[in-house]
Formats: sequence, C-alpha cells, structure tokens
Amino acid sequence: MIRILLVDDHPVVRMGLRGMLDAEPDLTVVGEASSGAEGFDQALALTPDIVLMDLRMPGGDGVEATGRILAAVPGVRVMVLTTYESDRDILRAIEAGAAGYLLKDASPKELADAVRAADRGETVLAPSVASTLVRQVRSPAPPALSARETEVLKLVASGLTNADIGKRLFISEATVKTHLLRVFNKLDVADRTAAVTTAMRHGLLGP
Repeated sequence: MIRILLVDDHPVVRMGLRGMLDAEPDLTVVGEASSGAEGFDQALALTPDIVLMDLRMPGGDGVEATGRILAAVPGVRVMVLTTYESDRDILRAIEAGAAGYLLKDASPKELADAVRAADRGETVLAPSVASTLVRQVRSPAPPALSARETEVLKLVASGLTNADIGKRLFISEATVKTHLLRVFNKLDVADRTAAVTTAMRHGLLGP
C-alpha cells in the first residue's frame, strides 16, 4: 500500500481527495493536515510515502513545508496539488524538492496514477506546468548589473546625458561611459536606448 498524507486547509477538498484515493486498492490516506506546520508534524509522526501538499495555507505556505518535510523525513515524496500555476509558484516548489506539481482539476485517475509514479521515484507534472518549466529553461537568465551600473542606467532612462549623470553621481563623464560600456556588453546591446529597453524587459531597473 502507498501511504498518503493530505495537507490542505479546506476540509471539503481533503474529504474529496480521501474518497478518491481510498477507493484505489493500492492507495490509502493515513492522515490529514490543514496547514503547513501541521503537515510537517503529521509527516514526522506518520512517515507517509507520499504527501499531497497544497501551496497557499495559513501557518506557512506549502513550499516552506515541503522543504522542511523533505529534510526531516527520509524517503518521503512531496507532490504539490494546487489551483495555482504561476511561474513563481512552480519554480519555488520544484526548487524545494517537490516530486510533482499537479492542478486540482486533475481527474481521479490522473491523480492516482501520479501518486503511483511519484512513489516509483518519477517526477510528475501537469502539462501546463511542464510547459512553463520548459519555457523557463529556454529563456536565458537576466544578466546581473552592479548597483552602480543600475544607478547609471536608471539616470539614462530618465533622460540625463553622460555629463549630467557624472555631476549627479560625483564621478567623471569618462567613468560614466565606462559603466555604460560594461552595461552594453552585459546586455548585448549597442546603444543607450537598447540598453534601457532590454533592462526594463528583464526587470533590472525596478518599478
């Protein structure tokens, strides 16, 4: 039997999941928790094979609880089961060590098969989640600018000339040009306008 712990703050959701999973001959729900902290305590006490973890709950989110459980309970596999599929949520969960990321619109068969696959050591992802991860991998990480380079580029974005920027920052115009050349190199652009637009696209200049 694959022993499962349910962690979700909605009792009706837990009841539905228990009914679906207990109907399978090789699956059994051994415990329930309504928060990340309670889920951690239950995982320690019950040592389940699989934890089905919601993401957003009171008393600590599911990602934090996932990391704590994986660090404290040998052999356990944590699968996220949530209604949320933002890029940030997905990446945080996978980075925390989640063995899968499913959405709550999964069918009973899809959920049961996913639990079995996770128990075999496989990673299970909803199709939309897999697409998001592929897109993230294919997109190069934004380049890192130094604090001074960012400061200079923000002033460029505000319309100041190199001479004006130098006066504002109490540095020489030549030093401003040096910072900009480094920015151009990092962003792989050839001019000030392209540098500003590229930096804004990567979110490097803040709001």
